[in-house]
Amino acid sequence: MALCPVLCLSVLLLASQCGTSRVGIVGGREAAAHSRPYMASLQENGTNLCGGVLVREDFVLTAAHCAGVQRVVLGAHSLVSKEEGRQVFAVRQSFLHPLYPKDSLHHDIMLLKLDGKAALNERVQAIPLKHSQLLAPGTVCSTAGWGDAYDNDTYPGVLQEVNTTVISQSECSGRWAAYYNVTDRQVCAAVEGETRGFCSGDSGGPLICNGRAVGVISFSGPRCGDPRHPDIYTRVASFREWIIDILSRN
Repeated sequence: MALCPVLCLSVLLLASQCGTSRVGIVGGREAAAHSRPYMASLQENGTNLCGGVLVREDFVLTAAHCAGVQRVVLGAHSLVSKEEGRQVFAVRQSFLHPLYPKDSLHHDIMLLKLDGKAALNERVQAIPLKHSQLLAPGTVCSTAGWGDAYDNDTYPGVLQEVNTTVISQSECSGRWAAYYNVTDRQVCAAVEGETRGFCSGDSGGPLICNGRAVGVISFSGPRCGDPRHPDIYTRVASFREWIIDILSRN
């Protein structure tokens, strides 16, 4: 995988802002078809660039570094075969967090206003967000996406998922100390002793814990799923007031 020079030449960003490929699930498995009805594929010219989650019939939550996508596909499992029940929308407006800085990713979160309302059904559902900051280290969560499955530009075309475990802020900060300042606005997760996590094509997708969206995929280290540099997610609870404000005014 190509490395992005923004963060000391050591952080693999999960979007095109540094000229790299987007990011996918490593060490995971194919998800049961339509078992994650909140998942959104953010696309450009029919190609998946990022993931996201539906949080209201007309809003998708994703990463700020995914800004620029123009199409949102809901209700999909396979992106390479025809499926009934897909719902496709254009992006009417993008709401990047006002403090999002492209050089640190400490506010890597964005809401996308769709050009219509999704019809909620068994394949398309909004997911509740976690508003409490409490998230105990050792909590087993999961993430999902349509990205690179082997860290070698292999894109399976169907939704993949993988379990991952939340690690403490102090442990995560220590592992990233030479390259990046992890803050309490971020959540770290990894699988000790195994190569599992997100990779190119998964940016903006969710960290799901106990049925709620806890994090938004932000970035990983030089090797996808390497626990020496835990995966970094934007902590949804840290942006609760901003999310509520955007939704209430739109």
